[in-house]
Amino acid sequence: MGTREDIVKAITAGREAGQRGDAPTTCPYPSTSTLRTAWIRGYAQTRPLSAQPDRAE
Repeated sequence: MGTREDIVKAITAGREAGQRGDAPTTCPYPSTSTLRTAWIRGYAQTRPLSAQPDRAE
């Protein structure tokens, strides 16, 4: 598990990658790393949410 500083750096790097338009596959962390999860969280912050369909009640 990464330190708090490492996690913040991973989130920031992911956010920057998303802002540059890099593909999510450019994540530098292995799939077993918690830093990968942090990087993806940062990356996801730059992506627009898809429209939610209206639900008929």
